[in-house]
Amino acid sequence: MSALNEESRQIVASLAHRVGPNADTARIADAIVVTLQDMDEALTPIIGQQGVAALFRRSLHLCANHHPRLVGNADRVLTSQAPAALKSILIEQSDTDALWFGEVLLMTYYELLTKLIGPSLTARLLRGVLEPFLSDISAQENSP
Repeated sequence: MSALNEESRQIVASLAHRVGPNADTARIADAIVVTLQDMDEALTPIIGQQGVAALFRRSLHLCANHHPRLVGNADRVLTSQAPAALKSILIEQSDTDALWFGEVLLMTYYELLTKLIGPSLTARLLRGVLEPFLSDISAQENSP
């Protein structure tokens, strides 16, 4: 499995853990926004607030082009340049669409960052965002 595929799996697993078993659109939106905020917090010391905002805008732009229901609303989020603005748009989606869009957005964000600073540094910087949830998942998978 390629490193990016493994990271994609980790992102999906981390998001699923944050959402929890009783997923509704509000919980999904919260989980996506909190994950983005945690990623932003980890990256700001390295690429700065403007770099983080540009990375978020580019990720959102790429994802919105492939998700017709979000294309018109994406401008609202792009104007604010803040992940929290995404929540109001995600809540308007079905649970499935919100979760799918969140997964694709987070994977796109990660992939763009990997192209910018490299896979090793990306993994190290975002380890704290993804790993706490992944260790919980691994423990559950290994339980009898």
